[in-house]
Amino acid sequence: MLMLVIQLAFAVTNVLLKKLIIDGMNHLVFITYRQAISTIFLTPIAFFVERNTRPKLTLRILCNLFLSAIVGASVTQYLFLVGVEYTSATYACAFLNIVPVITFLMALPFGLEKISIRSRSGRAKVIGIVTCLGGALLLTFYKGMPVVKFHPSEPTLSRSAGKTVRPRAERWVFGSLAMFAGTIFWSSWFLIQSNISKSYPCQYSSTVIMNFFSAIQSAVLTLCTDRSLSIWIPKKKIDMVNVTYTGLVSSGLCFVGMSWCVKKRGPVFTAAFSPLVQVMAAMVDIPVLHEQLHLGSIIGSVIVITGLYFLLWGKNKDMQKVTQEREEEEEGAKDMESAVVEGNGESRMP
Repeated sequence: MLMLVIQLAFAVTNVLLKKLIIDGMNHLVFITYRQAISTIFLTPIAFFVERNTRPKLTLRILCNLFLSAIVGASVTQYLFLVGVEYTSATYACAFLNIVPVITFLMALPFGLEKISIRSRSGRAKVIGIVTCLGGALLLTFYKGMPVVKFHPSEPTLSRSAGKTVRPRAERWVFGSLAMFAGTIFWSSWFLIQSNISKSYPCQYSSTVIMNFFSAIQSAVLTLCTDRSLSIWIPKKKIDMVNVTYTGLVSSGLCFVGMSWCVKKRGPVFTAAFSPLVQVMAAMVDIPVLHEQLHLGSIIGSVIVITGLYFLLWGKNKDMQKVTQEREEEEEGAKDMESAVVEGNGESRMP
């Protein structure tokens, strides 16, 4: 339930990102503001909620959080914004559908996920991953006839945002490469977070430190690329409202929630919900930003959700099996302890 709420919040964020790109806000400035707002918002919460449970912050944990900031916040957000700018919002979101596949494949060598083709749960996970990938490919490469089509005079992102520095074909390739790289980084973040949750199991504190590092990284990159002070001033007042929302909700509460889900259910389970962003975002995009809804998007979304169901069903069966084995071990340990106690009692009898 928490992951569904998080994906809905990300879908709203996706719409706000498109509005910020249309208004021409600098990508790195946006990331700096977003991460800084999240840090300020979560710092007092982390201080009071986790003050008695927070473990010692070692240099190794700090290095992992610094890497997590680069992989999961700074670079991923920048590459996603570049992908939206040079392609289209719908196409950029389609890349999120392959996040569960990449996360699953990356988790296998590290032992974070296991597959047994002989078991029903293992076959279900394989079917779910392949189905999600097929739906993602259909979303990416097949449009089909428009099911919902708006009047050509109405503004869309592709006509309004465009920096036309590059030819369209070249921009599309560049944006696709940026989105693919961003997908790799985003998948890697789930694995890094899985490691952090074991050594530093404080969702609020780890998110605060990660966002603080990300804000510093983005600010330094901004100053290295453009030292003009004008880029730090939002062109419209609504842009700062949008930045505040993404900082408080997306980079703040959503990252805390995802960290908790990674700790409870693992990186692949958490990443498996990523495809829902596009489905939920489409519900907002159509009436707000007047994006066209094509037949391929509907079919692809249905296939993705079907694959997601198979994957989550397999994960749930694995969790039930682990819980059952753990209960059997505990019962066996109790029986053994009772037998030892009874044996000691009989040995003392005359």
